[in-house]
Amino acid sequence: MKNIGYEKVLVLIGTRKGGFILYSDARRESWQMRGPIFKGWNVMHMVFDPRTGRLHAAVVHDVFGPSNHYSDDLGETWTQGKQAPSFPRPSKSSRPMGTPEEVKEPRELEEEKVLKIWHIRPAGVERPGVLYAGVEPAALFISRDSGDTWELNESLYDHPHRANWFPGAGGLCLHTILPDPQEQDRIYVAISTGGCYRTDDGGKSWAPYNKNVRADFMPDKLPEYGQCVHKIAIHPEKPAVLFQQNHCGVYRSDDRGENWIDIGDGKLPSRFGFPIAVHPQQPETIYIVLEESDQFRLSVDGSFAVWRSQNSGNSWERMNKGLPENAHLVVLREAMATDQYEQAGIYIGTTTGQVFATRDSGDSWEKIADYLPRILSVETATIT
Repeated sequence: MKNIGYEKVLVLIGTRKGGFILYSDARRESWQMRGPIFKGWNVMHMVFDPRTGRLHAAVVHDVFGPSNHYSDDLGETWTQGKQAPSFPRPSKSSRPMGTPEEVKEPRELEEEKVLKIWHIRPAGVERPGVLYAGVEPAALFISRDSGDTWELNESLYDHPHRANWFPGAGGLCLHTILPDPQEQDRIYVAISTGGCYRTDDGGKSWAPYNKNVRADFMPDKLPEYGQCVHKIAIHPEKPAVLFQQNHCGVYRSDDRGENWIDIGDGKLPSRFGFPIAVHPQQPETIYIVLEESDQFRLSVDGSFAVWRSQNSGNSWERMNKGLPENAHLVVLREAMATDQYEQAGIYIGTTTGQVFATRDSGDSWEKIADYLPRILSVETATIT
């Protein structure tokens, strides 16, 4: 581990009542905390842009609504973006939101408002200053000035499927944005409830990529779109391989989403969970947290654990050394992240305010924060 004395690891935590930053050196043996940032606000997501050294935050105030902010001093001070993501007014291309049975044809609405900014994701190094934001109701926005102003991606907003997307329990949200690390014009997004969509032309057109992914809550159990994706992960060394945690199982695609393979059926004790992450140095190693079912959102067998596969989902092992027994803890879709070390740090935040971490790729775990508000998101950054 080089430059161990000069590296700083940040764990960026968004909660129901503000943001928190945990920081340590590369040993990750002890942690200090800064926060709350945006005290009392919903901090949906914080992310570090390694191209600029800027932190970005997506926040929602109960009165003032959603906005984005950025910091150029690792969270000491923050600047609000000049123009938050917002839909065109009047919303000529707005679509009604409801279940497929309720909505048959698109119709115009007087106005559609952005309710939340769920996720902010920097583009690749070849597109400096470009950021993507996913919002509720589901849409994609692009910033070309590092977060000061945003424009709507019209192609996805006007997609004919949009009329039939419908909210999951957390709302109709575009929560995952994955730029392909080797093809700058290829981007994946995930929508709950809408499915996985991909563009190969930089957002000019979009198509659904959900083949073989189940939607057990739909009349057609294997629809073209309408699946409730919970999270998708990719590794930069193997960008053709995608991993998905879904409302109805865990899946892998070996061909950029063209086909999906069920990697949990008969191997895992539940088909329901939210987060998924890939080991930073081992593209075949993935991590998930499961819940008993979509009806009973409790820890499987009444004991909190993380499941790890070291062979792309062909087999799984239950990892719980150091995690609390006889505990029902829930981890939301955005609340798992990894650092960049070979002996990987994996960080998970719970809805009851605990942050658990491993420094040995999941073999053992420890609690590094407690008594925080409901944790909505976890991200990491390594600063040299």
